[in-house]
Amino acid sequence: MPDKVAVGASQGIVRDSRQDWPATRGVRLESLRRTGDLTRGGLPEAFVVAMIRGMSHPISYDPEELKRLLGEHALRFGNFTLASGKTASYYLDCRHLTLHPRGANVIAAGILQRLLALPELPDAVGGMAIGADPITASVVVLAGQQDLPLLGFMVRKEPKGHGTGRQVEGPVRPGQRVVIVEDVITSGGSALAAVKAAREFGLEVLGVIGIIDRLAGGREAFAAEGVPLDTLLTVRDFGITE
Repeated sequence: MPDKVAVGASQGIVRDSRQDWPATRGVRLESLRRTGDLTRGGLPEAFVVAMIRGMSHPISYDPEELKRLLGEHALRFGNFTLASGKTASYYLDCRHLTLHPRGANVIAAGILQRLLALPELPDAVGGMAIGADPITASVVVLAGQQDLPLLGFMVRKEPKGHGTGRQVEGPVRPGQRVVIVEDVITSGGSALAAVKAAREFGLEVLGVIGIIDRLAGGREAFAAEGVPLDTLLTVRDFGITE
């Protein structure tokens, strides 16, 4: 790693040592991208983003490894009835991946990389229990290893009938900016329910990040609600076109 790195020279951002890198956290990434300064020094964007965020090293994410792991552990072909009641010739059980030692790390790296590419790191990530829970945990752990202040939260399918009666659980508070995470995007119903609950709690939902999109209407459903959707993969990555 170089001892001296210049980033965004037109904005006067020069850091002479790694100890000073956290001071650049306030720089807005889209401004650097717009001026072309983000990679002007010839460094990979992931490296520069890591520097701006005050991280010790960039997040390493390999989409081809995720594709291989998903194909090995989560994708099955046959006749299946989905939660929506529709039938399909394939099934994606991403719990076999989100609860897999390597799979959890690769998914977390992919999602955290997307979060770091946002203009500002959100305050928290979370989603609908139970499918989103291992994703949330993996992302928060990886963020913590990088000293990134990213919280996690869970959304119950229904509010608790006792205690605080909350539907949104975790160290979040109204007004914070969050991203909803999900494993498989089909119709989008589960993640949209999490969006609704998070908004009712007072959180500002920036968007949804899923592991894989079945391209079965979910993206259109999110667009109709004004919620940006991003996924690490789609079924087209596996040659599935139905």
